[in-house]
Amino acid sequence: MPGPLNGLKVLDIRTLMPGSHAAMSLADMGADVLRIVSGSRPDMVSLGPPFIPGTDISFSTAFVGRGKRCMTLNLQNPGAAEVIRRLIKDYDILIEQFRPGVMDKMGLGYEDLRKVNPAMIYCSLTGYGQTGPHRARAGHDINFLARSGIMSYSGREKEGPSLMGVPVAAIASGSANAVIGILASVISRNITGKGQHIDISITDGMVALNVLAGNAFLIDGKEPGREEYFLNGGSVYDFYETSDGEYLGFGGVEHQFFAAFCDAIGRPDLIPGGVFPDDVREIKRQIREIILTKTRDEWMALFDETNACVDPVLSLSEALNDDNAKERGLVVEIDLPSGGTVRQIAGPVKFSETCQEYKTAGVPPGTHTREVMLTLGYTDEEVDRFEEEGLFS
Repeated sequence: MPGPLNGLKVLDIRTLMPGSHAAMSLADMGADVLRIVSGSRPDMVSLGPPFIPGTDISFSTAFVGRGKRCMTLNLQNPGAAEVIRRLIKDYDILIEQFRPGVMDKMGLGYEDLRKVNPAMIYCSLTGYGQTGPHRARAGHDINFLARSGIMSYSGREKEGPSLMGVPVAAIASGSANAVIGILASVISRNITGKGQHIDISITDGMVALNVLAGNAFLIDGKEPGREEYFLNGGSVYDFYETSDGEYLGFGGVEHQFFAAFCDAIGRPDLIPGGVFPDDVREIKRQIREIILTKTRDEWMALFDETNACVDPVLSLSEALNDDNAKERGLVVEIDLPSGGTVRQIAGPVKFSETCQEYKTAGVPPGTHTREVMLTLGYTDEEVDRFEEEGLFS
């Protein structure tokens, strides 16, 4: 059965990861996505190795371009706006990730395009939003993390904030909120018949992740400090090193899980103090010494026999190849446009009646330019002339 978004048509106009990932998620769920890139402006998600063996496609293009057609279009060329206007007549959603005002200058802003298609859903995804004093600032993941307040109480007390190994702001805030906003707008349009402009700020989304410490602060005014809060190292809830240099993650906040943990490490006397004891630093020092007496796998042989909310810190190789990943289908084989397949991380949502659609891996820029232009009513001769005039450069 086709994906749940079968029938929706999306224009993906961006050069950065958040919008590209959002459009890929929509494609995975069945939407028809057309990716528009400039032939002369680097697409940041296409840069860098590794490249798929036997192709000139980077791993990132193959991933975030998954399920999308792709055409090149020089948006600085006066003819580009007319191509976009023709496209938008037949498209439901446009995702753009330029700084505020850039699309307006090209005649492709929301107010311009809604005249062509009033039911269009227009998603603007930026670091700081369409309004406010930072609207024109450039930024990447570390900047949004820094401004969100989260890093003021994340990391270790002595070392300060630490970098994340994943673009958490780009994906968990930018991409996820774009998809949520778009799908909510589709439902609204089904009811009202009206499209709308969605303003997604990655920083706004990161601020909203302060759901516990942030809302507590709004009540009592107390700033959370590093290793003072039960989720940031201020409790027994933490990572512990094992004798082989690996780590365990303990998350047993509830009494029964903490009790099971204490029994498993041979310290039932710690149970009355709970996961947030008064002398938490000393208790954690003692627990660290105990965990250092066995290897990660030796400890897991014990913890697998009890429900104590303990898991091994897996390497990426282990995480992508363990039994859970295989059973849940977290890695899939995707067809390459030139033949063969490539392994990729699957979409995380499972549907009972519809399914994810992994049509093909991402294709090189311009693969579908002529095809798209012909469907818009342009002739082969016109496409040849446009190419000479730099419309696709």
